[in-house]
Amino acid sequence: PPPLSALSQVLRLERSRRAAVVFPLQKLARHLDPGVDTTRFGLFQPGLPALQRAEAFFRSGRHHVIDYVSSAVRMDHAPASALPEVCFIGRSNVGKSSLIRALFSLSPEVEVRVSKTPGHTKKMNFFKVGKYFTVVDMPGYGYRAPQDFVEMVEAYLQERRNLKRTFLLVDGVVGLQKTDHVAVEMLEEFGLPYVMVLTKIDRASRGLLLKNVLEIQEFVKEKTQGCFPQLFLVSSLEFSGVHLLRCFVAHVTGNLPTVDA
Repeated sequence: PPPLSALSQVLRLERSRRAAVVFPLQKLARHLDPGVDTTRFGLFQPGLPALQRAEAFFRSGRHHVIDYVSSAVRMDHAPASALPEVCFIGRSNVGKSSLIRALFSLSPEVEVRVSKTPGHTKKMNFFKVGKYFTVVDMPGYGYRAPQDFVEMVEAYLQERRNLKRTFLLVDGVVGLQKTDHVAVEMLEEFGLPYVMVLTKIDRASRGLLLKNVLEIQEFVKEKTQGCFPQLFLVSSLEFSGVHLLRCFVAHVTGNLPTVDA
C-alpha cells in the first residue's frame, strides 16, 4: 500500500503533521481570524478507535472480500443489492476514480481504473465491500460526459432505494462551477442527503483553499437543505482526509453507529 494509506503509518508522524493528514479541515481552520465561526469545521470528528474500526472495512481478507461487482449504463443493468450504498458523483476529471482507489488502497487487488483522460468513466461501476456496503463510481458530468448521463444518473438517484448518501466531489482548486450548481439543484430536488467533498487539496495554496472552503460553506448554509454542513477535504495523492472519509462512509452506511469524538 502507498505511504500514509494506513492509519498505522500516519500515527508514526509527528503530532501536527498527523492531525493535518487525518483532519485537514481542522488544520485549515487554525488560519482563520479568531472571530470566524468554525462550528461546521468539526461536526464529524471521530476518535482514533472509530477511525481504526472504519479502516478495517476497507481492508480485505479471507472472510471479508472487497471486489468490483459490475458496471451498468442503465438501471435495469445495475446489480440487485440490499446492502447500504453510497455513490460518488462530480465533474469529469474531478478525481472520483482516484479517490475511490485511495479509499481502497489497503486492498490493492481491487481494480479501480483511473485514466489521465477526462471523462473516462462512462458507466456506473459497483464495488462490494464484504457484506457491509457498496460503493458506486458514477460517470462524470460536464466535459465529455456520456450522452445518456442524465437518464442514467437521475434514474439511479431516484430509484436506488438502498442509497444512503451521495458524495458530490468538487475541485478544491477551482471551487463550485456552474455544472456543480446543476448537480446540487438535482440532489435538492430529489430530496437526497449528500455531502460535498473538495478534491485535489494538495494542488491549492492555503489561501485559495481557505477562500473556496469559506465560500462553499456559506453556500451550503444559505442555499441547501440536504447537504451535510461539514465539508470533507481530500488529497488522493497524499491521503489527507481519506481516513476521515472512510470513517464517514462506514458511519452513514450504518456500520459504525457510534463515533466517539
